[in-house]
Amino acid sequence: MFSLNRRTALAVCAGMLACASAWSQTPAAFPDKPIRMVVPFPPGGPTDLVARVLAQKMSDQMGQQVVIDNKPGANGNIAAELVAKAPADGYTVLYNTSSIALSATLYKKLNYDVKTDFSPVALTAVIPLALMVHPSVPVNNLDQFVQYIKANPGKVSYGSAGNGNITHLGAFLILQQKGVQANHIPYKGSIPALTDLVGGQTQFMTDTVNSALPFIKDNKLRAIAVTSLKRTAVLPQVPTLNELGMSQFEVGAWQGVLAPAKTPPEIVSRLNAEINKALAAPDVKAKLAVQGADPLGSTPAEYSQYIKNEIDRFANVIRQSGVTIE
Repeated sequence: MFSLNRRTALAVCAGMLACASAWSQTPAAFPDKPIRMVVPFPPGGPTDLVARVLAQKMSDQMGQQVVIDNKPGANGNIAAELVAKAPADGYTVLYNTSSIALSATLYKKLNYDVKTDFSPVALTAVIPLALMVHPSVPVNNLDQFVQYIKANPGKVSYGSAGNGNITHLGAFLILQQKGVQANHIPYKGSIPALTDLVGGQTQFMTDTVNSALPFIKDNKLRAIAVTSLKRTAVLPQVPTLNELGMSQFEVGAWQGVLAPAKTPPEIVSRLNAEINKALAAPDVKAKLAVQGADPLGSTPAEYSQYIKNEIDRFANVIRQSGVTIE
């Protein structure tokens, strides 16, 4: 029969206590080197701008740099796959957007599973969309907009940042709920879509308010409504679709942070606390407000459920739109 003498027993106990102590200190020691925050879109875009504000504040709070690493392509899937396969140590995280929930249905094949390959950290912000028309379109409100489409069957077109993008599905939902149809023209990003709208090649579009704001302020585009439940501070004169009779209509380009699956809960909790602290800071709120972004914040569990709800919500919308990507 196996037995321990007193000295051996004491040595084993000491070793166990040392291990337990080391483990308990791990969250406090994190981070002891820079954190890589992978952004799935190019520098200077609406997602990148918000991520940089958050990363800078987190760097100041944590005493370690949170470094932005832009990995654009495939509607965010290149960055998502990279982070899904990264070490689960908290030093590589994904600054994701609503695209990750859309991709779950939109793409026939993905090299990651959003529900199992990530540890949700926090929901960070949402940027509402603006429904805009070219100035030549003779409408000033939602009812006139709907009547204009009805009066010009097959002649009205709208652009988007790409098939299945939130800028596509936002417009699709408005048209669907109003019982009208228009021709969808997908572009490779918001900038070329906005350029053609300003040039009169298309008649309307839904895009994030921060992307659209310069064109609206210069009277190159006319804003009809925004897709948030309350008016946005950057376009206070523009009503919400909810105000205009589309009850509880809400679509936005939301953002958050994901870590690789199996990241230790203590590290996820530390990241979550730092993100929520940053989002509550007055200077961060001010910087995001300029971009039309509303800071949110959440627990990891709340963000996990939010993603699942958004996947389910838009799965039917994507199927109804008839869009799939190989």
